[in-house]
Amino acid sequence: MLESLRNKRILLVVAHPDDELLGPGATMHRLINEFNCTVRTIILGEGITSRADTRDPALWEKELATHRANILSAQQAIGYNSVGIYNFADNRFDSVDLLDIVKVIEKEKNDFEPAVIFTHHGGDVNIDHQRTFEAVITACRPMAHEKVQTIITFETPSGTEWRASSDPKHFIPNLFVEITENGLQAKIKGMESYEFEKRAFPHPRSPEALEIYAKRWGVVVGKKLAEAFMLIRSIN
Repeated sequence: MLESLRNKRILLVVAHPDDELLGPGATMHRLINEFNCTVRTIILGEGITSRADTRDPALWEKELATHRANILSAQQAIGYNSVGIYNFADNRFDSVDLLDIVKVIEKEKNDFEPAVIFTHHGGDVNIDHQRTFEAVITACRPMAHEKVQTIITFETPSGTEWRASSDPKHFIPNLFVEITENGLQAKIKGMESYEFEKRAFPHPRSPEALEIYAKRWGVVVGKKLAEAFMLIRSIN
């Protein structure tokens, strides 16, 4: 599968700062460094104001500035070619019209002209992840002029695995990418850049947990380390 992505322009669409690392970080590191892919990340939400009882970005001005600086540190860890940062309300994507999110993705898509989009699994417990997936699918309807050939979704630790056991929208990967130790460490380094998002073990966002995820998916497919994805659509 990776060979088919060689030299491709890839748009990575995520809801929050750190999502660009948690699911696909090591795979993106490999695509950029080994397969000459050009990867642009767009981060739709500001990421932290939901931690207050009411949303008042002015009260979070200092933290939001730090968060944006952390995005750039994480970008350097993976090697993303560019990053677009937006300001949708954290964990309140359901409070805005889906069309508003779709319009952002359509503009980015038209400007960047990707052949491939990676985004969140549509069944995540996090509402922002769900809406991001819905917006990507809506923005990439397979009409005659559509240039996006492939849509791939990823899990987001602390958002995907916390779905109720009875929920029908579980993450069932059908695409696995072998990753390198260097890629895994780049992912962990990027995640540790996020002052407000990193956590201690056994939290899913801890360095130890991210390594366990990589080993778990590696074991599933007979590799030492891997990341897991769902191939939603590919037109060849």
